[in-house]
Amino acid sequence: MTGSVARTRRTETGEIPESESIRLAQQGDAAAFERLYQLHSRRVYSLCLRMVGNTAEAEDLTQEAFLQLFRKISTFRGESAFSTWLHRLAVNVVLMKLRKKSGKETSLEQVTEPDEESGGPRRDFGAADLKLSGSLDRVNLERAVAQLPPGYKAVFVLHDVEGYEHNEIAEIMGCSIGNSKSQLHKARMRLRELLHEELRERAREERRAAGSASNSED
Repeated sequence: MTGSVARTRRTETGEIPESESIRLAQQGDAAAFERLYQLHSRRVYSLCLRMVGNTAEAEDLTQEAFLQLFRKISTFRGESAFSTWLHRLAVNVVLMKLRKKSGKETSLEQVTEPDEESGGPRRDFGAADLKLSGSLDRVNLERAVAQLPPGYKAVFVLHDVEGYEHNEIAEIMGCSIGNSKSQLHKARMRLRELLHEELRERAREERRAAGSASNSED
């Protein structure tokens, strides 16, 4: 393939394939980079928003993720899916932001493999084990997710919200599959605790309100 055909290889619908956009963007083609932004920015923004819970911050982090992409796209070698590679950049940007907020440095690798902790057979921590009460609304769930430690939150969002498999999360997060499963399990357990605390607090408020109403009637 030669000449302009090689430079602008297109699909039957007239669109330039992602692989071609990546190649051109690596060569400094601004239009190709813009196409990559259009293809991926919505999902990167969704990921950032789920992790920080603030639209303005999510927009800033999305821009920072694509700035990192602009700087590092020449290092992409196609050894993984481009979306996986990009989301690893985005997750790293978000985790750096969250760690600055908390003042803590945490690593997924600090979490040991589940079978090493118990000495027993490995349990599939990826299995759905979080039974959310129907009385818990989306606001309460999002508030609870916002309280998770950065590592827990990242794996929970990637797996239970974005739909990534554990092998993909391991690649994005730079950890083992076992650690991804362990973090997800711990995240779900912590969410369950937070949501139960929310229910208990709501019940206490209802009792106080009922008690106040009863006293006022007296």
